[in-house]
Amino acid sequence: MSDAMVGKHKVVSIVYQIRDEAGDIMEQIDYPVSYVHGGPSDLIEKVENSLEGATVGDSVEVVLEPDEAFGPHDPSLTFTDDLENVPEQFRHVGAEVEMQNDQGDSRTFTVARIEDGKLTVDGNHPMAGRQVTFIVTVVEIRDATEAEIKQGVTPMTQPVLH
Repeated sequence: MSDAMVGKHKVVSIVYQIRDEAGDIMEQIDYPVSYVHGGPSDLIEKVENSLEGATVGDSVEVVLEPDEAFGPHDPSLTFTDDLENVPEQFRHVGAEVEMQNDQGDSRTFTVARIEDGKLTVDGNHPMAGRQVTFIVTVVEIRDATEAEIKQGVTPMTQPVLH
């Protein structure tokens, strides 16, 4: 095992869970995802800061309020329509549809509810408006290459925790 510590310009590979206020698991990633510590990344800043100085095998638990994580729930991103006005392929909870506004901006909406002949879609992040707890475990640490430092991500990195 290495004695490397999480710090600036280190590639840090992590696994994590996101839990809601009741402690229920909302998301769990068991395969390592990586980021360059101290560089541009999709990792939430408070989570990244909590990993500073950690070593392989260390876990941190970070409680985030909505404004620190996925933002507040925006009611203007929730729309309800008669079920008969919605194409058949979107008539189930969890269906996703991409919509575009008059300015050409796109957003993905998820069918959140179907009841009383009405279908409701929501463009908020599924965890918006909720306090969440991240439980993050460091599984690998290594020095970043010059290219990785410039890019802020490793070629194998997937967007994480955004």
